[in-house]
Amino acid sequence: MIKTKEQIIEYFNSGIKKTKNFKIGIEHEKFLFNNKNDKRVDYSKIKEMFAAMLEFGWNPILEKGDIIGLNKGGKNITLEPGNQIELSGEKLNHLHEACAESQDYLFELRQVTNKLNLSIVSTGFDPISKLSEIPNNPKRRYKLMTKDMPQGGELSLDMMYRTCGTQLNIDYSSEEDFIKKFKIANSIVPISIALFANSSIVEKKKSKYLSYRSKVWQNTSRGGLPKLFFEDLNFEKYADFVMNFPILFIQDKENYISGQRFIFKDFMDGKINEIGKRLPDENDLSTHLSTIFTENRLKKYIELRSMDTCGWDCLCAGPAFNVGMFYGNLDEVYDLISTWDKNKIINAYMESPQKGFNTQLMGKDLLHWASTLLDLSKKGLENRDILNKNGKNETLFLNHLQKVIDNKTTNADHMINKFSKNEDLSELYDE
Repeated sequence: MIKTKEQIIEYFNSGIKKTKNFKIGIEHEKFLFNNKNDKRVDYSKIKEMFAAMLEFGWNPILEKGDIIGLNKGGKNITLEPGNQIELSGEKLNHLHEACAESQDYLFELRQVTNKLNLSIVSTGFDPISKLSEIPNNPKRRYKLMTKDMPQGGELSLDMMYRTCGTQLNIDYSSEEDFIKKFKIANSIVPISIALFANSSIVEKKKSKYLSYRSKVWQNTSRGGLPKLFFEDLNFEKYADFVMNFPILFIQDKENYISGQRFIFKDFMDGKINEIGKRLPDENDLSTHLSTIFTENRLKKYIELRSMDTCGWDCLCAGPAFNVGMFYGNLDEVYDLISTWDKNKIINAYMESPQKGFNTQLMGKDLLHWASTLLDLSKKGLENRDILNKNGKNETLFLNHLQKVIDNKTTNADHMINKFSKNEDLSELYDE
């Protein structure tokens, strides 16, 4: 049972790995639409899809008899509140492996979606549907979240039902290594938003945002970019943050109980009558850490969460951009960001969903900083020098971002251009 802050600190310490054992974990979400009516898929269609995926060796994950996901080896396919599907990949050694995993998944997904007359949409925000049109599913925690989340952020339901992101999970070799990585991760959030912006169309219209997804996350309960995250945040300070953070829900046997009247410290102190004053175990801590929706967060690894989902051609670009910096060139990147003013970063964070590369940070625009960081990332991937069977290193996955910067045109801009030509919704579907 978890009774003390020291136990939470020890939980974070248990994530420390030797540098040679660092892994890469990629998670990415996709929307699914019915071709015949441009509507998001409902749960009955998800069940058909999951049944078809079993032919590729996936195994069902059930909750009270309902299929709510699939797993195979160390990979999971999970169901988001509006039936977005998410692949949580295995923890892999390098980008060549991680991208091969994504391509294998795409091959399987395409077989199934073609058979069921479905289309995949790889954008950060649903470009077509109104919130009221989106079907739900029987995953039980979502019922409680749908009720409680809007009380803490006006766009929380949009986050749950209408967004898709790409997430990268990275390791740390010590508490000092975590402190550096977490400071960088939070400092570069505005740049990540601008560089990976891919949600400019909302309800079949131009939204006036390049990353409407990021705008939504800024107005989501339990989300955002706390000022605390710009300090030299060690395990103890993060444990204090976690202990004083409100609980979203508590799983008690098969039931989910609203936690919104309590902070995690109340749980640790045995103050919650609804669950018989029981104390949290490691699973409860893990659930709590997973329901803190900040732009980056700590578990036994660091989760980077500021990228809009993008198409299959650029799926590996975000992970490559970050791996080059965090695993290949950490000190040089840290030297760059260590003099940045946290208030200016937060200001850029608030402006970047709308202004994109034109956002100002420390006297220069985000295009300048994106280009600078891309060069540092490239150097980092060259330092790693991990080759594929054709003798190419991981820098090949940065080609998409180099084009974005050279042309000053993001995926969001391409989406606006494609859509504006004839306002044809099929233009928004993946090839």
